[in-house]
Order: sequence, then structure tokens, then C-alpha cells
Amino acid sequence: MGTGETTQWTVIREAAAGDAEARAEFVRIHAPTVRGYLRARWSRHPLLRDTDDAVQEVFLDCLRDGGALTRVEEDRPGGFRAFLYGVVRNVARRAEERFGKNHLLPGSALEAVVADDETLAKQFDRAWATGIVREAVRLHRVRAAAVGEEALARVELLRLRFAEGLPIREIAAQWGVPAKQLHRDYAKARKEYHAALREVVERHLGSAPGRIDEECARLAEFL
Repeated sequence: MGTGETTQWTVIREAAAGDAEARAEFVRIHAPTVRGYLRARWSRHPLLRDTDDAVQEVFLDCLRDGGALTRVEEDRPGGFRAFLYGVVRNVARRAEERFGKNHLLPGSALEAVVADDETLAKQFDRAWATGIVREAVRLHRVRAAAVGEEALARVELLRLRFAEGLPIREIAAQWGVPAKQLHRDYAKARKEYHAALREVVERHLGSAPGRIDEECARLAEFL
């Protein structure tokens, strides 16, 4: 898996059918989103310590025989992101109900430490977008490693610019290269990263160029 022809829906269908490789890929792709959402939901809740157990429960719900993945529809409103959000939210609510019963807490006590649905939906979208970007960064680096040191240097340039917040002139001074040259490398690096991002988004949506560009723009909004 990992080619342009292998879309998210290919992985989902094969995972639902029991393919071990597809199931591992499904978990690898979506675990950061699920975990990020649950951590945000339970940031002020004692259940935060049980996040990993809840993540496992989400994937058990998805991948067991007759599980959630067997019911997903490709043309559903909101796509797979909305479907996965529904699964994660249900698992979270079950965990909260169990916690309330075990600790004899009224429902109002749980609501006091869990944000409203609209805020949580935004948290999920942000976690989803972060996962997509993380996957694009990984693909960008893999492609650069196959090309050589100059391409890897461009990946590092993007990391320093965005993750570290360093201006181009400061990076140029550190590397001992002309800022003008580094600006050209930076422009090229952005194009290479965007190509990787479009490929990752295409895997999630299928080959619909207009939708891919639209989704890339939405990812920026989520973040």
C-alpha cells in the first residue's frame, strides 16, 4: 500500500474484509486522529488516563466481524471523516457512562468536564487534519530520501521554517549559503511538499482533482 492507486477506501474495504495488512495500515493512519480527539475531549476528565484503552476500543469496534467498517458508505455526507467521528464519539460516550455508573456520578457531573459537541467536532477535525499533514510530511521525507541529500536538505528547510519558526535569512546564515539561493530552495520544497499532500489527500478522497484542492484548503482551515 502507499501508491496513488491505493485509496483510503481500498484500505477500508480490505480491512473490513479481514486483510491483516490493510487493518494494520488502517490503524496506523487513523490512530493519531482518534487519540488526539480523545485527549482533547478528556483533557479535564479522569478518563484521560484511559485514552489508550479507548483508542483500542475504537479500532475493535471498526475491525471486528460485522463491525463499523462493514457499514460505512463511500458517498455518505462528510465522507469517512464524519463516519469515524461518529464511531469515536460513541466509544467516548460509552466510556463516560461507564465511568459515571462506577463512580455514582450524575450526568451533569460528566457534562461539566466534557466540551460541547460543536467544540469537540472541531477538535476532531483538527486532529484529522494533523494526521493528514503528518502523513504528507512522512511521504515528503521518503521521496526526498530516494532522491538524495539536496532533497532531504529541502525537507529540513521546511521543518526549520515551520516547526522552528526560523526566518529564511537566519537559516541561510546558519547553513552558510546565500539567502537568495535558499529562497529558491524553499519555493521548491513547498511545491514538493504540496505534491505529497495532494497524494495523501487523493488516497482519502479518490481521484477527483477539484475535491482534492478543496480538501487541501479545508485542512489549512482546520489547523
